[in-house]
Order: sequence, then C-alpha cells, then structure tokens
Amino acid sequence: MSNYEATVEWHIQEGESFETRKYSRAHRWKFDGGADVPASASPAVVGTVYSDAAGVDPEEGLVAALASCHMLFFLDLASRSGINVTSYVDHAVGVVGKRDDGKVAMTSATMRPKITFAGPADPATVTALHHKAHDLCYIANSVNFPVTVEPAA
Repeated sequence: MSNYEATVEWHIQEGESFETRKYSRAHRWKFDGGADVPASASPAVVGTVYSDAAGVDPEEGLVAALASCHMLFFLDLASRSGINVTSYVDHAVGVVGKRDDGKVAMTSATMRPKITFAGPADPATVTALHHKAHDLCYIANSVNFPVTVEPAA
C-alpha cells in the first residue's frame, strides 16, 4: 500500500487576534511534488472577512478529489477499451447539510462529466466505463455519503 502526504500550514498575521477569533483562516496546502495551493475555510462557514475566497476550501477539495479520481479511472478504462477521449470536463457538486444524527457533513456529491470523443463511442460502453470507474475510485469508496455520476449528453 501507499502513503500520501500533505503539509497544511497556517500562521497568525500581524494585527490579527487569535484570542478574539478575529484571524484569517487562509492557509497553504503543500505537496511533495512542489504544488503549493492557497487554501481557506469556506466563506460560507466563517464569512468573507476571515476567509480567502480564492483559496480552495476543504469542501471543494473533497469534491475535486472525488471528481479527479473518477476521471482518472474513466480515462484509463477508456484508453484500454480503444475509446479515444479528447476532452473531459466535470462540474462536480457536493452538498453539505445535516445528517439524521444532527451532525453537519457532506451528504452527497454528484459528478457531471462532459466528455468529447475523437470518433465513435458507444453510449452503452461509455455508461459501463463510468460504472466501473466509480467502482474502482478509492476516494468514492472512502466516503460515507452517496456519490452519483450523471454524464452530460
């Protein structure tokens, strides 16, 4: 098995007050390959004053990880099946709400991939590849909420 690492880094800024909760939630996600991503709490959670709307929030990161994992498995399966994909764009959406136990959590996610093919692509085969990609996606297999795939026409 493999290990995956990320460094999450935050520092109090000049003039901010941690004690009174008046501090920016902006921080950095750093990865071993050199990627350094601005991150933040969601403005929906802490408001725009204490967040950085340009940063990726954890909720967006989770949705992106789900969509990316599905896409990578789909592309691999399509290439192995001789289906030539030229473009894959997914506008994925995650929903945060209250669960039955009253806890706030991501309650569902929907992938909506729009795929362009070079040449013919049998719709039944494409649907089967989406099902297999979903079954193989270990990120989707790791979450406790429904993840659905609704390919765009």
